Amino acid sequence: MSWWNFREEAKMLENEYHIVIPFLDGHAGSDRHFTTIEDNAEEIVSFINERFNGSVFMICGLSLGGQILLEILSQKGDICRCALVESAMAVPSRLTNAMIRPAFGWSYPLIKKKQFAKMQFRQYKMKDELFEDYYRDTCAVSKEDYIAFLTANTSYKLKDSLKDCTAKVGIYYGGKENRGIKKSAQLINRAIPTSTLTELPNMYHGEFSMNQPREYIEAIKAAARNA
Repeated sequence: MSWWNFREEAKMLENEYHIVIPFLDGHAGSDRHFTTIEDNAEEIVSFINERFNGSVFMICGLSLGGQILLEILSQKGDICRCALVESAMAVPSRLTNAMIRPAFGWSYPLIKKKQFAKMQFRQYKMKDELFEDYYRDTCAVSKEDYIAFLTANTSYKLKDSLKDCTAKVGIYYGGKENRGIKKSAQLINRAIPTSTLTELPNMYHGEFSMNQPREYIEAIKAAARNA
């Protein structure tokens, strides 16, 4: 998801924390195409090394952003004191991966049609007031970047170096998410010794941070108290 996914949370926390919301490569507002999860993680690690002396208090990530966060923790396990990973896929799917390019070849033009976008938007279970942000940003993303996102998302594997992560990591997933996300949450929890696992009953993919900002803030504050 894009930066606006965390806009409400950022507004609520801006008087207590210095907040940075990056534009991930390939997304609307970015000045470069998406390559890999590993490349994006390396860029963020470099940014934190240069601007914040190599560490920050907390990093949060949803879906593809959650995968990038896991990669950041793999590359530099002490980069933050705590982290929140929401709905991150860590179970590669060769079949889905192989279907991405041919399927997207014919479906991409539909993305810019507002009625189709509304159908997609409803499937994501986002609250209605986010639609215009969603539609604007999806229209701005190129076909090749969409393919790159989906290819990376369906092929990402956890790195062995996650076991060396020293951050306290909260792993969250919705009770109504697919089996791949649920299995991934279990794998991530086992891979990171300092992690905790929380199922969010009756929630779909991304609903926690997108639709429940106050509850998400409570999770952030609880993580901060225990860091």
